[in-house]
Amino acid sequence: MEYGIVRHDWKHAEVKALFEMPFNDLLFYAASVHRKNFKQNEVQISTLLSIKTGACPEDCKYCPQSGHYKTDLERERLMEVEKVVNQAKLAKEKGATRFCMGAAWSDPKDRDMPYIEKMVKEVSALGLETCMTLGKLDNQKAHALKDAGLDYYNHNLDTSPEYYEQIITTRTYADRLNTIDHVRDAGMKVCSGGIVGMGEQAADRYGLLMQLANLPKQPESVPINMLVKVAGTPLEDVDDLDHFEFIRTIAVARIMMPESYVRLSAGRTAMNEQMQSMCFFAGANSIFYGDKLLTTENPEADADMNLLKKLGMKPETREDYSDEAYEASLNSAIADKVTSELFYEAK
Repeated sequence: MEYGIVRHDWKHAEVKALFEMPFNDLLFYAASVHRKNFKQNEVQISTLLSIKTGACPEDCKYCPQSGHYKTDLERERLMEVEKVVNQAKLAKEKGATRFCMGAAWSDPKDRDMPYIEKMVKEVSALGLETCMTLGKLDNQKAHALKDAGLDYYNHNLDTSPEYYEQIITTRTYADRLNTIDHVRDAGMKVCSGGIVGMGEQAADRYGLLMQLANLPKQPESVPINMLVKVAGTPLEDVDDLDHFEFIRTIAVARIMMPESYVRLSAGRTAMNEQMQSMCFFAGANSIFYGDKLLTTENPEADADMNLLKKLGMKPETREDYSDEAYEASLNSAIADKVTSELFYEAK
C-alpha cells in the first residue's frame, strides 16, 4: 500500500491493518508522510477562548459545559467584543497564528450573530487566522460567518457513528455532518476531529478516522483529543486509554489525512514530554497553547515553548510574519508565563 495520498475510500480492514502495524514501523511511515507534506520541525500554534461558558443544552457525556450535569463550572454570558479582541492580542503576542472562539451553545441564535460577526472581523484585522465553534450551523449562518471573514469552523464528529449514541443523544451524527456540509458550501475551512478514551472500542477509533478521511474533502485541521475526565460528568470514571494507543491514533490520522494539520489537543496534562514528542514524530503538527482549554487544564505556555526548544522545533510562521518576529514571540513566551484563562479542546 502506498501511503501519503489523499483518499476518500478507506475501508475498515485497511485502517485496522494500520493500527496493528509494529509500532516503530507505523511511526516511520507516519513521519515519512508528514515530511512529504509539511515542514517537519514546525508546529502550528492555536489558542482557544471561551466566549460563552456553561449551560449548554446538549448532553455530551464528556463535557463539563453541559447543563445536564452538575460540575463546578461557573456559567458565563457571551463575552464582550472588546474583551475578546484583547485576549486575541495577547495570544498573538505569545506566538499564536490562529485564534479560536468557542461558545457553549446548541447553535447560535439570530440575536447573537451581530456580536459574533464583529468578533470575527476585529480578530481577523489583527492578522490572526480565525476559527469558531458555536454548535450547529444552518446554511444562512454559515454564509454570514464567511462574509464576516471567518477562516475555520470547528465541529467535531467526536467518535464513530456506531458509538455516537452512547456519548450524545441530543444531536445526531447526521446533524454534525450537515453542519460540516454548510461550512464547506460557504467556502470556509473545516476543523473536525474527535475524542478518544471515552470507553470506546478500537473499532470506534478506526471508524472515527474513516469518517473524517472519507468526507468529500478532508478537514484542513483534525484535533485528536484524549478525554479529560471531569467530576460530575458521566465519563468521570472511565478507564484510561493506553498511551501507545493514543500515539497510534495520531500516526494513523497523519497517514490517512496527509495534508491536514493533526492537532495534539485536549488531554496533554496527562502526557509527559516524551509522549508528546512521540506524537510530534508521529505527525502531530498543531497544538492549543496556554494554561486553559476553555474549562480544562492545558500544559502551561512556557512549558510548551521550552519543550519545542528542546526538540529543535519552532512555531509555524505565516507568510505575513517574519522569522524574527516569531523568535521574539518565542523568547517572550518562555520569559513570561501566560496567566490569562484561554483555551480548551475544540468540541
